[in-house]
Amino acid sequence: MSQESERGAAAVEFAIVVPVLVMLLLGIMEFSRVYNAQAELSAAAREGVRVMAVTGNQTTARSAAKNTAVSLKPVLQDSNISFGAACPSTVSAGTSPQATITITYSLSTLTGIAGPFTMTGKGTMLCGG
Repeated sequence: MSQESERGAAAVEFAIVVPVLVMLLLGIMEFSRVYNAQAELSAAAREGVRVMAVTGNQTTARSAAKNTAVSLKPVLQDSNISFGAACPSTVSAGTSPQATITITYSLSTLTGIAGPFTMTGKGTMLCGG
């Protein structure tokens, strides 16, 4: 075999392998973004419900959740955060009321191949800390 035909075979093999490697790389990048966003949402929900359980103030809890998820782009809006059960002003003996918070977020993809992904972070905590 001549050297030119071997060069042609290498070019064909390269053309077959490169798209697979590029898709693998893009998939890794997308997965890491989704994983990081989910971790941020979980941390924001946990912090928001903690503040809600201690203070009973939804405005403060909403601010705490938004301040925790600072790496999300675009940032969390008030409309992303919803509260379920709220803490009563006084907790009676023998009861265990819980505060709940749900954060929904739409994450667009870098590549535009899939998505956007709707993600959710939820938090629940006993009232009174």
